[in-house]
Amino acid sequence: MDSGFSHTQDKQPKTLADRVYTQLRAAILDGDLEPGSKISEPELAKTYGVSRSSLREAIAKLESSNLVERQANLGARVISLSNASLLEIYQVRESLEGLAARLAAQHMTTAELDNMHELLAHQRSFCKPIAEKKYQSLDFDFHSSIVLGSHNQRLIRILSRDLFELVHFYRRKFSGSGPRPDQALIEHSEIVAAITRRDGEMAEVMMRHHIRAAREHAKKSFTDDSSLTA
Repeated sequence: MDSGFSHTQDKQPKTLADRVYTQLRAAILDGDLEPGSKISEPELAKTYGVSRSSLREAIAKLESSNLVERQANLGARVISLSNASLLEIYQVRESLEGLAARLAAQHMTTAELDNMHELLAHQRSFCKPIAEKKYQSLDFDFHSSIVLGSHNQRLIRILSRDLFELVHFYRRKFSGSGPRPDQALIEHSEIVAAITRRDGEMAEVMMRHHIRAAREHAKKSFTDDSSLTA
């Protein structure tokens, strides 16, 4: 399995721009707006029934979430996908999620530990190809529980709001970057055991190993699928 994040939901939109942002983000993550496609302000303003100013505010938020990029003389576009970018994401996650695991071993409450063990048990129940989508959702939840258990708000924000969006985006497009349930479950169990023992050093080592293995799994899939970008 690729290591992931819980798909954290936005709070109830407070403004029109917030609502449009939420709708556009869902359209991007669900593939309704294709990677590399141009963001047409007139069309989208008409589709969502909003002013251009509200739409621009929503697009700016998508830029900050790394789902939209602006190019000189080309305007705003949905981000494009590349193997190199995905591997860069794994490199960053290896360090940051390793740190999150170390901190979680120090700061997780009893209730948070119980929740993490429960998520692991649920993953075992769905560790079958036929239940891949459910397993993947639980995978996001499992990693999110550890990130939240770090109790470091800046780290939580970076991982859950920045990198998570990109991980979710890539998983929908590159099947090879997704779960490898059997081996991942073993690695998850080792991480949980270290955190439960309050062994922060080992928890970090195991988490870094886990994400590094996921990166290698994704990297191998690139050579097996010529449809992936260079």
